[in-house]
Amino acid sequence: MNLNLCKYLWMVTTVTLWATNLTFAQENLTFEEAESRTRTQSHVTKQSEFLKQEKEQELKAARGTFYPKISLSGTYVYMPEDLHMDLTPVKDAITPLYKGLSKYGVFSAPPIPDDIVTAKARKKLAEGLVAIEEGEWDKTLQKQQFASVNLNASLPLFTGGRLHAKRNAAKLDIEDAELEAETKNNQLTTELVKRYFGLYLAKEMENITQEVDEAMKKHLDYAEKMRERGILAQAEVLHAKMHKAQAERNLMKAKRMSKISNRALLTTLNDSSMRDITPISKLFYLEHLPEITHFEQEALANNPSLKKIESKKKLANIGVKVKNAGYMPTVIAMGTYKLWDYQVSEMVPDWTVGVGLSWTLFDGLARERERKSAKLKLAQVGEFQQKTEKDIITGIEKYYQEMLIALEEIHELVPARDFAEEYYRVRQKAFKEGMATSTDVVDANLARVKVKTERLKAAYRFDVALAKLLELCGTSDQFIRYQTSTDAKTDLY
Repeated sequence: MNLNLCKYLWMVTTVTLWATNLTFAQENLTFEEAESRTRTQSHVTKQSEFLKQEKEQELKAARGTFYPKISLSGTYVYMPEDLHMDLTPVKDAITPLYKGLSKYGVFSAPPIPDDIVTAKARKKLAEGLVAIEEGEWDKTLQKQQFASVNLNASLPLFTGGRLHAKRNAAKLDIEDAELEAETKNNQLTTELVKRYFGLYLAKEMENITQEVDEAMKKHLDYAEKMRERGILAQAEVLHAKMHKAQAERNLMKAKRMSKISNRALLTTLNDSSMRDITPISKLFYLEHLPEITHFEQEALANNPSLKKIESKKKLANIGVKVKNAGYMPTVIAMGTYKLWDYQVSEMVPDWTVGVGLSWTLFDGLARERERKSAKLKLAQVGEFQQKTEKDIITGIEKYYQEMLIALEEIHELVPARDFAEEYYRVRQKAFKEGMATSTDVVDANLARVKVKTERLKAAYRFDVALAKLLELCGTSDQFIRYQTSTDAKTDLY
């Protein structure tokens, strides 16, 4: 009794866990949810954020050049011998003078008597002579070995505008990084549209091929029953079996395409799981499109690539200013403080302050060539801007026409869809009455399926073209607004 109870509980637990895993392995996802998840989880978004942070740190580094630079330096010096100054020849020159004057010199300073003045002067000269003879006339200025540790500081006072240009260039780099992130986000939205609606299309194709497979199975059953009654020839049954096998192959292919599309979408979502995504948002098309001029104006105003070119133009202007600054002098305030020394001469001061100036007067015309090069780069950016604007307008025209082609195809397939459904119904009825062949039924069914798939594919092409168009306009974030607008239609079949 207890053993049976344990087996029952084990089975219940196993089934529950299996059902739980199955639940977690499947997920219904709207396009809006997918886009939100992509924005927060994508490697591309994270990479763009890191790039922006990198440029922000470079700006802080550029601002740091305006502050004093403080450094610690150490020096050790070894010389062949001590550095000294030998003044013995001076001693030898003045000693006889002091000796003669201290003994035989006569001095006067009226109104003081001469003998008193002379006595005092000779006494002072004699004292001076003693000092000369006892003095150190071979003076050591610096020992053979010495070392010191110094604290150094420098501050740029004038650089001709180079530091300001470096800071402004760093600001433009941040702006460029933000535009790069915007470009990546727009590209990511286009990729998401392709893969999300690509998965939706793949699953719809799987459903359609499933319907075809089931329809072919029913048709084969009817054909075999009619052959048993002697109403249908064996060739017609073989024909039905052949198309049933083909329907099975198409179904397996559609399932595999769904798996591939599912994996691609998970990659865009940066989801490493193997869950099965079910797209909830349907393929759509717009009954009425804005005029193409609307998109052209949006592109010229908001395209990140054009904004980046404007940023490059400003950067090129800064480059010209930097090259012009090369003609100006550089003035730097500097100072040194001795923290520690070993056998350093007492004649060396503990601290020094000063101002340094560096001014290149001639460098073989290198500065002039660099200045002209910077101006040519500015002209190059201007030409590239005009080319890019033309390319963007051409791209707008291309994708707008692709949308119109897809829209026309969707509308033109409406009567074909109705005709194909009716034609299939009539052929099925005629086959059951023995008035049509198996080939007629199969052809009618394939025609019906073809219309369905063509409308789905046309809607997919419409949505992808719209995403690419908005990417060129720099307004990919408006895709959801078009998708959820009242003008959006999803009645594909």
